[in-house]
Amino acid sequence: MKRIPVSVHTSDPLTEAGILSCLRDDPALTLVGGSDAPAEGVAVVITGRLHELAETRLRRLARGTEQSIVLVADQLREPEMMAVVECGVRVVVWRGQATPAQLVEAIHAAARGESLVPPDLLDRLMVQTGRLYRHSLSDADQPLTLGLAPREVDVLRLVAEGLGTREIADKLAYSERTVKKVLHTLMTRMHLRNRAHAVAYALREGHI
Repeated sequence: MKRIPVSVHTSDPLTEAGILSCLRDDPALTLVGGSDAPAEGVAVVITGRLHELAETRLRRLARGTEQSIVLVADQLREPEMMAVVECGVRVVVWRGQATPAQLVEAIHAAARGESLVPPDLLDRLMVQTGRLYRHSLSDADQPLTLGLAPREVDVLRLVAEGLGTREIADKLAYSERTVKKVLHTLMTRMHLRNRAHAVAYALREGHI
C-alpha cells in the first residue's frame, strides 16, 4: 500500500500536536515535518481566519509543491474564499466541526484529487461564481463594478505603503512578473492610468 505523505502547517504548536495525534493511527499516512514536506502528498493548513500569514503559506505551498491542500479554518469571508480558490484548495473543513475521522477523510479525498467543502461554503461559492459570470457578460467597455480580486487588493495595499515591485513580490511570495501582471491587468480592466491612480481608486472604493 502506497502511503500518503502528510505535512501539517500551523502557527500553534498545541494545535499541530493535536492534529498529528489524530492522524497517527491511520496506517495509510506518513507524517512529515512542515519544513521537510515532500513535493507531493497532502498539506494540512490550520488557521482561524485566513490572515495574511496563512494566505502567504497557502500561496507558497501552491506555487512550490505538487501537494494537495486541506484547509482547516474557522470561517472564510467572500474575498478569502476567492483567495482559497486561487491557491487551488479543493478541500475545506470547518475547524469547529472537525473530528479526527472527518480530517482523515478530507486528507484521503485530497490525495485522490477530489473536492470536499462544507455545504454552506459551496452555496456561497456558487453565488459568487454566478455574480462573476453575470458580470463577464456585461459590456466589455465598462469598468468592473464588482470589486477587486484578493490578490489585487494585496498588491495595491503594498503599493500604497510605498513598496516597489521587488519588495511586493518578496512579501507576497510572488514573482516580480506576477506583480506587474496583476497591476497591468487591474489598470487595463478598470481604465486606470498608473499605480497612483489605482491606489486612489482602491481607497475611494474602500478596498484598502
